[in-house]
Amino acid sequence: MIEFVFAPDDAARVRFAFSPLWELVRSLRVLTDPSGHALHLPWVHGVRPRLRGLDMGPLLAAVPSWGYIPDFLTPPPDTPLPDLDAELEVVRSTPPEVVAAELLWTERGGRAGPERLAMAAEPERTLETLAGLLERYWAAAVEPYWPRLRDLLEGDVLRRTRALAAHGTAGVFGDLHQDVSWRAGTLMIDRRWDFRGELLGRGLLLVPSAFVWPNVSVMVPPYQPMLSYPPTGVATLWETGRDQGGGPRALAALIGRRRAELLTALATPASTTELAARMGVTAGAVSQHLGVLRACGLVTGHRLGRRVLYARTPTGDTLADSAGRTAL
Repeated sequence: MIEFVFAPDDAARVRFAFSPLWELVRSLRVLTDPSGHALHLPWVHGVRPRLRGLDMGPLLAAVPSWGYIPDFLTPPPDTPLPDLDAELEVVRSTPPEVVAAELLWTERGGRAGPERLAMAAEPERTLETLAGLLERYWAAAVEPYWPRLRDLLEGDVLRRTRALAAHGTAGVFGDLHQDVSWRAGTLMIDRRWDFRGELLGRGLLLVPSAFVWPNVSVMVPPYQPMLSYPPTGVATLWETGRDQGGGPRALAALIGRRRAELLTALATPASTTELAARMGVTAGAVSQHLGVLRACGLVTGHRLGRRVLYARTPTGDTLADSAGRTAL
């Protein structure tokens, strides 16, 4: 069991970020054990042909299908919207002795396998090899899907930031994951290893990750305390097609079929580009319908950097939820 003990000022230091590097590294585990991550099978089937000719051996040795992943491969993001190149520079700056020690560490105190032993013997060379492979793997396996992933992650950050502002720390952790619970100022995470410690003013970093599903992942000191969890809406990540999530007939009769589909799809925030791809229509058509829904007070736009993410307003939630209950 992992227990993070919050002081009063730690609750004010709960913050959110997501990480292209985290998605990249966690997706390796999905590739090696697709049966344990069946939600992502459409991605696995699409990616495997792209990986032909790429030597994945060192990466798969460093990132096992279960157990400990060396922490230097997943540094906590230091900005809310990190850049992969900047994250890889952090990886490349890892001291050789840290690379060697983390490659040799195992959860149950056993001996590292022969591949890990050989990699730990040449940490500088290993570090450069892994960083280069991560770049090539990103281009083949994750970058083509990144707009869709990014929308999902940004949407979850937006949703939970609003919950934090409205309901405090308990509102954030209440529905985060079945393995996570909050009680009397202590966050408890059900894991196979034990840690209990105070945050000591460092707060907690929450990192949504699509590929961590169906589990959670924890990082403890000396790194920044961090919890990675599956974002809301991850089950719809790989859905495509015009018939996805079509609104009930009553809602469609009220606001039109396409706008009903949009309102239903915005159960999780998304960008115009992602909505267009999911619904099989042009971005221009989506923008026009969103304009009408926005004018009616059913959706709102939130700017994140250069992008705008759309989400339902409380009125939009009420209308969509009421239509869903009527359909039942």
